[in-house]
Formats: sequence, structure tokens, C-alpha cells
Amino acid sequence: MIKTSIITVNYNQPLVTVEFLKSVVANTNQNETEVILVDNGCDEDHSQLFKSIYPQLKYVSSPINLGFAGGNNLGVKIASGTFLLFLNNDTEITPDLLDVLTSELDSNIEIGIVSPLIAYFDDPKIIQYAGFTPMNYLTCRNEGIGNMVENVGQYDKESRETAYCHGAAMMCRRDDLSSVGLMEESYFLYYEELDWCEKFKKAGKKIWFTGKAVVFHKESISVGKESPIKTYFMTRNRMLFIRRNTDLLTTILFSLYYVPFVSAINITSYLLRGRIDLAKQVLAGVFWNFQNKKDSGVLGFKIK
Repeated sequence: MIKTSIITVNYNQPLVTVEFLKSVVANTNQNETEVILVDNGCDEDHSQLFKSIYPQLKYVSSPINLGFAGGNNLGVKIASGTFLLFLNNDTEITPDLLDVLTSELDSNIEIGIVSPLIAYFDDPKIIQYAGFTPMNYLTCRNEGIGNMVENVGQYDKESRETAYCHGAAMMCRRDDLSSVGLMEESYFLYYEELDWCEKFKKAGKKIWFTGKAVVFHKESISVGKESPIKTYFMTRNRMLFIRRNTDLLTTILFSLYYVPFVSAINITSYLLRGRIDLAKQVLAGVFWNFQNKKDSGVLGFKIK
């Protein structure tokens, strides 16, 4: 019986994904675990390379880039595990991760989705994620708990409710998705896990953090700290998140704050630095929301 399905998405990062698979092989019971790898519109087929590391791998290839949500949703459709563990391909896991996360879900039926402590791979003593504070819907801002703090064991025995999980590592029950639904694919990249957590909350489920297990994240490998694609989707999806998860009045108040002030400041800053490419993406992200009053699924994306 497959207890846990691990789902990961690869986009033109074969060597990073190989290291991820080696980590899974070393830290899981393969009789109780299946691994689903979605090749998300990749330029080359590396299925044989991946299967040389993990022979039982369930490999799925999408001819186009479906984005983070779309790629993971494709994996969900063929998953057979009782629990679904979503892991970024730029993570490496620890031996007790699966047992800790499944135990947390087994211990409390009210928990809908849970994330472990996440530390930076390049500096394992520094924490990236130990939970999130609630969202201020008027600014679409919240704070990461423990972010950039040294890990001295302060969260080792802690399990608690939090505002949001972290998309790099999160587990849920497969059965809960019948009421919660899949991740919203219109985001394509960024904010989709926050939106998904909102869906779990609306279904009466709690969002959970546990420090009893850790995942190491190679942050910034996938997109980069500052790039046109990141600037576009962070701008676009911040507005989309508010539109999808608040009422009309809140959306209007947020827009009055975000469009003439925050976006204008960002554009000015990029122009002063000579980053016309990033300034254009801020404009494009804002205009997308006015052009798409009813958000819909995105089939693919390419920066021109």
C-alpha cells in the first residue's frame, strides 16, 4: 500500500532534480512511497537519467510549461498515496520527514495542510520558514516567522497553527482535495500555495507548521532573486490573490494603495537603476488584472 505520494516538478533543471531524487532515495521507505516527477515543458527529455536514480519513478511529461500549480495538479491526478507531499525539486529532505508530517495529520483531523521547518541548503543553520503571520488584506503583506534567524533548536518540538504553508514543502490528505480542490492554475507562479491555504481554511481546515522535521531549500535556483518573470508574476499575483480572496470593498481599497503608490514606486526605482525590463513587467502585471476581470487558467507562459 502506498502511504505517501511525493510530487515534484522539474523545469529544465535536470542536475538539481537528480540531487533531489538521491535525497528521496536515501531518506524514504520505497515500499510505502511513490515519487511522481512532472517534467514541465522541458527542452529535453531526461526521463532515463531520472529513472537511473529512482527506477520506480512515475514520470509525467507535459509538452508545455503549466506553471507550479499546473505541474503539481498534473501529478495529483496520478497519485495513489493516502498523503500527498509536494516538494520543490530544489529541496533535499531528512530521514524523519515523512513520518513526522503524516503523524501530524493523523493526530488531528482538523489539520488540512502542514509544512515542516525549512532551512537554507547553503547555510543549514539559517531558517527560511517556521510559519507565516496572517495576511493584511489591505496591503497583501504578511511576515515569515523565523526567517533569516539562526536555528538553535527553538522550533524542534513545536507544532502549531499558522497562517500559510510554504510551497517548497507541504503535505495534505488526498481525500481532503474532494472538498478543497486543486491549486488554482491561473497564478502560474507565486501565491498559488497561499491561495490554496485560503481554500483549506474555507473548507474548515487548519494550516499547520511543525518544527519536528526539516527540509533544506536551495532558494533562488529556480527563477533568481530579480528577474523579469519573477517581477511580472509577483506584481500580477499579489493583485490576483486579493481579488480572489477578499470582498469587493477590500479589493478596491487594496487597488487604491497598490496601483498608484506601490507599483509606481517600484517602476520609478527600476527606471532609476536602468532596469527598463523590470519596469515593463510591473506595468504588465498590473494591466493583466484589469484585462482579466475573471481570472482563468493559464496554459503556458514565455517572457518576450
